[in-house]
Amino acid sequence: MKSRAQKQEELARGKKLFDGSRVVLLTDFSRVSAEDLRRLRSDLKSIGATLLVMKKRLLGVLLKEKGIAFDPKQFQSSVGAIFSAADLEHASGSVYKFFSSLVPPDGAEKNLFTKKILGGYALAEKAFIDAERVLFIGKLPPREVLLAQLLGMLAAPIRSFLYVLDQKSKTVETKQ
Repeated sequence: MKSRAQKQEELARGKKLFDGSRVVLLTDFSRVSAEDLRRLRSDLKSIGATLLVMKKRLLGVLLKEKGIAFDPKQFQSSVGAIFSAADLEHASGSVYKFFSSLVPPDGAEKNLFTKKILGGYALAEKAFIDAERVLFIGKLPPREVLLAQLLGMLAAPIRSFLYVLDQKSKTVETKQ
């Protein structure tokens, strides 16, 4: 059991991370191996995010001090908070990739680990984000890929029209 001083130190660390964050994502890390958690931490570090494992009650105190209504009893299991200075798209994408890459035990459903994403909080909008939205945003491809797909969709009709014109000009040339 942690002493009062250790809890205050953990709370101070949480406040420091909270102040530098744009998004806080909540995850369930139960039944995730220590090696996988190390991998998650290194993935998050690359985007400027930090996983902080703290007691639900302390997390509730931290969020309450910051003016966020949070009931820690709504979650049955352990809760890990991911504090991210990156936007929601980057943070949820990394978290989704990590949890979807975990291999479920034999006989378990395929999306067992993606259910461990519990939701989050966007600090700029001051709004709670439910787990389904975090999953949806996490599944989206990166911005650059989406822009390339959009460009391809815009160019496809023009390319098809040019192909038709080219074929038409070839048929006109052969008739002469």
